[in-house]
Amino acid sequence: MNRSINSFETEDNFSKEDFVNPADTSLMLKALQKGLVDSKLDLEVQRQDPNSPLFSVRSFEGLHLKPEILRGIYAMGFNAPSKIQETALPILLADPPQNMIAQSQSGTGKTAAFVIAMVSRVNTTLQYPQVLCLSPTYELAVQIAEETAKVSKFVPGLSIKIAVSGEILDQHNQINEHIIIGTPGKMLDWSLKYRVLDLKKINVFVLDEADVMITGQGLLDQCIRIRKELSCKCQMLFFSATYQKEIMDFARYIVPSPNVIQLKREEQTLDNIKQYYVRCRSPEDKYKLIENLYGNIIIGQAIIFCRSRKMSAWLARKMSSDGHSVAVLSGELTVEQRLTALDRFRVGYEKVLIATNVLSRGIDIEQVTIVVNFDLPIDGEGNADCETYLHRIGRTGRFGKNGIAINLIHNDETMKICFQIENHFKRSIKEINADNMEDIENLQPPCVL
Repeated sequence: MNRSINSFETEDNFSKEDFVNPADTSLMLKALQKGLVDSKLDLEVQRQDPNSPLFSVRSFEGLHLKPEILRGIYAMGFNAPSKIQETALPILLADPPQNMIAQSQSGTGKTAAFVIAMVSRVNTTLQYPQVLCLSPTYELAVQIAEETAKVSKFVPGLSIKIAVSGEILDQHNQINEHIIIGTPGKMLDWSLKYRVLDLKKINVFVLDEADVMITGQGLLDQCIRIRKELSCKCQMLFFSATYQKEIMDFARYIVPSPNVIQLKREEQTLDNIKQYYVRCRSPEDKYKLIENLYGNIIIGQAIIFCRSRKMSAWLARKMSSDGHSVAVLSGELTVEQRLTALDRFRVGYEKVLIATNVLSRGIDIEQVTIVVNFDLPIDGEGNADCETYLHRIGRTGRFGKNGIAINLIHNDETMKICFQIENHFKRSIKEINADNMEDIENLQPPCVL
């Protein structure tokens, strides 16, 4: 039996477009980052040699880098090391070289840390590849290459080559660039199929975005094949934004006797976010509530989360036709289209961002005062997805400000999901009456820009 959107069919039907490639999300977070994240999290450091003292630096001068590299760092606008750089760089630059596994969120400076190490290890008098950096996608590899070019801008004679799809290769001549940055498949072709570089001569091997690598088809096996060709004296550096057991199992396989640097887990709280639910009968009822919010309270900017791209597209059409300035962010968009939508929302061209779970974590936009769950998040078994809920409503209440989360409930099943969320976090989710103007007016966000 075919049902219309009024029956909420699209809330439970998913297509592959509703799910987002983690590599695309990683690239989006990096591209959106305006400067370094001021992380308040502490670092856990496990030394390869527990008896060796742990050093950190407060300035780049304290690393005794070559003047040309320092000049490149300062030209990029870095005045002092970030928290992870303070601890990681002395280990990365140690003599003799030491291996490392490091975990840190996007925007904390980990890419710059390993790029500085890569450039510092190059001997420009030797005309062959000495540093190899692998990244899961073309776009991420290009971004690392651009940062490497900036750090090495004033280093005479240092050369970089990108090993990605579409890059022209002379199969009859050996590669002589010092730093090779590319994707695992292309690097496997160049090194083992065409034999245009000798992996035994590589003295620094960097594996970036390792958590994305293990989700990509064949990437993990390709990385392992390349790793097996490297010298036992090669410095191994392994970087990941996340730190699950499968990541660490992969890391321990790739990196022998590592120093491990990990951000202590952030405990996100709901203390400064007021949570409400509203009973609705249909998508049109939900839409009327959103209209009421905009008609009766002052909203800085709002993010509305839908469970599927079909529902988000339907809602965007409704709001746009009624004159609201709306942006949409869902899985079928390209990375460039998502970046454009987010940049416009960040600067205020659109006041409402309608999103699927592509935006549920990692992006901080200070002026967001309200998050609306048009559809509550559920897992594969139909129960409340509490982790996704936490990340969704955490898009408001950023930087210590107060925020509001509103959950739209349309039947007993979604009410059950709401109760599961309430019990999980042990935080009350208060009911408000959509027809009671006093209830609506009491939702006024306390901090509006």
